[in-house]
Amino acid sequence: MTEIIDKKLIQRRRIMKYYIEATYKIMEEEGIDMVTIRKISDIAGYNSATLYNYFENLDHLIAFASLKYLKSYADNLINYTKKSKNSYDKYLRIWECFCYYSFQNPVLYHKIFFEEFGNNLNVALREYYAIFPDELTPDDDIDLKNMLLQYNIYDRTAQSLEKCVKDGYLNQNDIDKVSELSLLIYEGMLDRIISKMWKCTLEEATERTIYYISKSIEAYKIND
Repeated sequence: MTEIIDKKLIQRRRIMKYYIEATYKIMEEEGIDMVTIRKISDIAGYNSATLYNYFENLDHLIAFASLKYLKSYADNLINYTKKSKNSYDKYLRIWECFCYYSFQNPVLYHKIFFEEFGNNLNVALREYYAIFPDELTPDDDIDLKNMLLQYNIYDRTAQSLEKCVKDGYLNQNDIDKVSELSLLIYEGMLDRIISKMWKCTLEEATERTIYYISKSIEAYKIND
């Protein structure tokens, strides 16, 4: 019985993978606004009705496909954080990596993490990494892996601050405040990039964001 269930699960994930990759292909080549069920089905090789056996609707499928845009960020987290001096430095390096890659695709990252569209990720995230396990951070950094598996950016930020509390850099009751400040600074920069209110290079935007995040944390750091 277990073997039958496993085969069905493997088949289900294989077909979901076809749909996700087809959707991502359209997003890359034509843009997210040009994604249609008919186009997806033609590329995936299944009829339109079959899609609803695996996804609730088109937005649900687009949410899955959008996670592919997190791959470069996830792939480089280890490189960004491996030289961290301590957990506080690691927190800033995590943000640096996230800023650098998200600012390259600001509209989509805003949709994923700050708009109603992102609610679909609550059910998509763990299923996605079961389908594409190679896109998750390697097991040699459990803290990063656990952070990536958090459902939303608020939980991710709080998760990455927990080690700072354990190491004595912050008080537990200040995590929510520090997390909120970091997110307000980041979202503000993301909005400015999207609206083109501030013309700057990718590196400048990242550097400025990390500077303000680090300054905001200093107000809550426990004195050595």
